[in-house]
Order: sequence, then C-alpha cells, then structure tokens
Amino acid sequence: MLDVDGPLNPWLAPETRLAGYGMHQMRPPGWEPPHDPLLVRLNPAHGPALLALGCELVWATTWKDAANAWIAPVLGLPALPYLDWPDGHRADPTGVHWKTRHLVRCVAGRPFIWVDDEIGPTDRRWVARHHTGPALLYRVDPAVGLRPDDFDTLAAWAARPTPGPAADKP
Repeated sequence: MLDVDGPLNPWLAPETRLAGYGMHQMRPPGWEPPHDPLLVRLNPAHGPALLALGCELVWATTWKDAANAWIAPVLGLPALPYLDWPDGHRADPTGVHWKTRHLVRCVAGRPFIWVDDEIGPTDRRWVARHHTGPALLYRVDPAVGLRPDDFDTLAAWAARPTPGPAADKP
C-alpha cells in the first residue's frame, strides 16, 4: 500500500535538488487550468526498487487512478490497482488516520506493508487491534522520501512478514 506524496514525492524537501530526483509538472484531476501545474519530485530508480520487493503494489494515495497516468510512467511502473477512498479526508473521531480503517478492510487479514508519511501511533494501535495478519506500517519523512535503506527494510520484511505493526523508520 503505497502513498505518493511524502514517500515518492518528498514534498517537504528543501528547494535544492535531491540526488536522483527530477521535477515534473503534472496536472492530475483538480490541477487543471487556471491552476498552476503541480510540481512533483520523483526518482525513477524507485520504480525498479518497488518492483524488486516482490509484493503486489497498490496505490494508497489521494491520487487514486491518476497515479497510474502521472506517477507510474515516470517510475517505470505498470498500471497498479488503487484504493478508492469512500470517506475521503473525513476526520476520525478517535484520531485514527482517515486511510487506516478502509485500508485494513481492503487487505482483509492478508500481510501488508503500508508506506506513508502520515502514519502515527494511533494507527499502529488500531491496526494491531483490528488486523489479524502481519503488517508493517512504515512512516517515511516527507522531507526526505524513500531512501535505499528504506527499500532494504521493506524487502527484508516482505521476505519474512512478522506479526503485528512494525516501527517507523528511525
């Protein structure tokens, strides 16, 4: 389960160039004229690294299917399934992230990795109580994005899923 903004597009990174990243002007739904194009930083090396994980990749992003039109081609990814968010950005009264409940319903007890920049302790506790299979909730700093060591961690977990939600990147 892969978010775009934060893990793949380090939107909080300083304006200086990030090694390996290119800046792309994109017009996904909601960014049509008269709006300026959305500036998205992407690293094409992330596509092969994601495919090498050997996981079924699923977009878990507000980009939804637009990630297949705008993000996947830059990364060299095929069209991926995506989660449709029936509740949108509706705040959860318990403090659980708005994606968490729907994501856990969709995985239906199967092992999964969720890569996002907005995962918090409340989400970890909720997943631990409501998901029966192994889960890795992997928070990525939106000022840094995914790094090679992150892919090492994800690959190691994917090779041997461990019970319960695992920790953030330090």
